[in-house]
Amino acid sequence: MTTPFFQPNPNIIKPYALMDLDDTLFQTQRKIDAWELPTTEPKNLVCATVNKQDEPLSFMSQRQAVFFNWLLASTELIAVTARDRHEIKRVKLPFNSWQVLTHGAVILKADGALLNTWQQHMYSALAPLQDTLNQLTDWIHKYSQKNDLANDDLKFTPHTDTFVDRELTIYLAIKHVEKNHQILADLAEQLPIFIPNFDEHFYVHVNANNLAILPHGVHKRHAVQFLLEQHLDSQRPSFGFGDSLADLPFLQLLDWYGMPNHGQLHEQF
Repeated sequence: MTTPFFQPNPNIIKPYALMDLDDTLFQTQRKIDAWELPTTEPKNLVCATVNKQDEPLSFMSQRQAVFFNWLLASTELIAVTARDRHEIKRVKLPFNSWQVLTHGAVILKADGALLNTWQQHMYSALAPLQDTLNQLTDWIHKYSQKNDLANDDLKFTPHTDTFVDRELTIYLAIKHVEKNHQILADLAEQLPIFIPNFDEHFYVHVNANNLAILPHGVHKRHAVQFLLEQHLDSQRPSFGFGDSLADLPFLQLLDWYGMPNHGQLHEQF
């Protein structure tokens, strides 16, 4: 048997494109200015997200808008994002396939319904950690007082969702009100020292002014691996993009992956 040569085929099989959102497909005006992104003149900007007051918050450059339009037409586009079910509604882009949300803790089907098998799996991972997650804020407040940080310097946001009819805390997000990234980086280094058995249960992701304390069971990689093994067609190719170090583990599951020419991954490598 001889191996055939490639022949063009008019029957296009769409690849899967698994995409991080914030700072990969769109970003705030502050980051547009910091990164000096091309095709971001006011006449070229496309609004991608709004804030809680329904005001424009993040934007796509002309090039990003063309890229996103190509993805919509040419691939099955799967969002893979830290945004939760409330935050994803403020993204004004037409997703129509799977969505991996809340750092991988939640998977939505194409019709927007929760993937129940994944919800049950995450319930088993999160339920035993609820007391510890609830104590984290107290521990960090004590750290803040010990290090002369005002109570309003750090903004805590517990991210929750419903798993098997019970509302569970998934992870804790921390921002610095004045965007002092170094204070967050220092806090991240102190957590394993300050909190007993921290590394056994949690890991920390820091990207600019976002610090997330996450249980080991919550990761984009875990959710993407579950989709690839249980729900996606293994004969179809996959590729993806992400901007942060937390994206790299899920990207490495795909056939091809890349990063924008700005952001955490780009700076690292």
